[in-house]
Amino acid sequence: MNSIADPIAGAPADAKASKTEAAKTEATKAKAAALAITLPAAGERELRLDLFRGLALWLIFIDHLPPNLLTWLTIRNYGFSDATEIFIFISGYTAAFVYGRAMLESGFVIATARILRRVWQIYVAHVFLFTIFLAEISYVATSFENPLYTEEMGIMDFLKQPDVTIVQALLLRFRPVNMDVLPLYIVLMLFLPVILWLMKWKPDVTLGLSVLLYALTWQFDLYLSAYPNGFWAFNPFAWQLLFVFGAWCALGGARRMTRILASNITMWICIVYLVAAFFVTLTWYVPQLGHIMPKRIEQWMYPISKTDLDVLRFAHFLALAALTVRVLPRDWPGLKSPWLRPLILCGQHSLEIFCLGVFLAFAGHFVLAEVSGGAALHALISVCGILIMWGMAWIISWYKHSADKNASRTKGAGGNADLAGGGGGA
Repeated sequence: MNSIADPIAGAPADAKASKTEAAKTEATKAKAAALAITLPAAGERELRLDLFRGLALWLIFIDHLPPNLLTWLTIRNYGFSDATEIFIFISGYTAAFVYGRAMLESGFVIATARILRRVWQIYVAHVFLFTIFLAEISYVATSFENPLYTEEMGIMDFLKQPDVTIVQALLLRFRPVNMDVLPLYIVLMLFLPVILWLMKWKPDVTLGLSVLLYALTWQFDLYLSAYPNGFWAFNPFAWQLLFVFGAWCALGGARRMTRILASNITMWICIVYLVAAFFVTLTWYVPQLGHIMPKRIEQWMYPISKTDLDVLRFAHFLALAALTVRVLPRDWPGLKSPWLRPLILCGQHSLEIFCLGVFLAFAGHFVLAEVSGGAALHALISVCGILIMWGMAWIISWYKHSADKNASRTKGAGGNADLAGGGGGA
């Protein structure tokens, strides 16, 4: 521990080094103050993000299975939004957290290079998943002489014209069922350098431009076409709003909204909206309640588009997020609970776990189609899939920690710029 006399008794070289470090610190503070964005202290990890990203992965897996008892536990049955909104928002938040710091510290070129490297990793994962998924479906359909699997999972065009379809798949225009999230994420990450560059100086203007693009998408029906016909299941021109909003929150927006989020008025608005959304979705499953909805409201509300991120879906997610931040503080002791550790581990390795979840979802679909086991089998397959995802996340985490320890012994400990998920999670 330093004493009061240390500055006087220290060597001149130490004093000079201290002055140099102090000057650098002051310069960094001045630079940060001149910019419009703010970042949390280096080394912090937001476990709430890992928790809810892991939860989103579990919910996506369950939603990809045929309807069963656990399906009724997913949020899509009780409101307008679902786990996809959670995943994209957190992806935008963590990407901005990691690469926003890199842009401030290393500049636009270095940060862009790192982002493009991450995009390449996600693209390779998508191609690998596509290949394995295709082989899985083809093997099952051939072995059990059931061509309905190929039609149901959307690979019939590939079997008819593999030469053309494989090129379209590499261009992200052809995708089997349940493989729409990663192409969306790839496109959004490609534009992350521009988003961060704009947010570096004018974050609110950047968010405003995102809202403008969202509005133009609805006004002029902007979309990306898919092969052999149709369009992307998740329109990047619309879903970019959620991604950019996540980035805006990570770069100081959430901190500036603290007073709004803490307001009781905000809380009650969110509660009323969520309750109203619940009763609307209830009419979907209980037709007898359909008379409750006024015809004018139905005509105005429907259809609630998931493809173009309907404003009702976006508002539903915002209400859920606002209440979650209010009731689940950053220092909540439960985040250290071993009961939540499986979710957090899956969230920390989201790219690998998402790919595994897509593979497991079809395996579960196949078992349920071939074996009639009732509700018990449905629940068993869902639980087994979640346990496998948890086990894989634990293995990946164990391996990475072991590799980091070995690397630190040989090369020395270094800073982890991808702490928030840029290198280890989607």
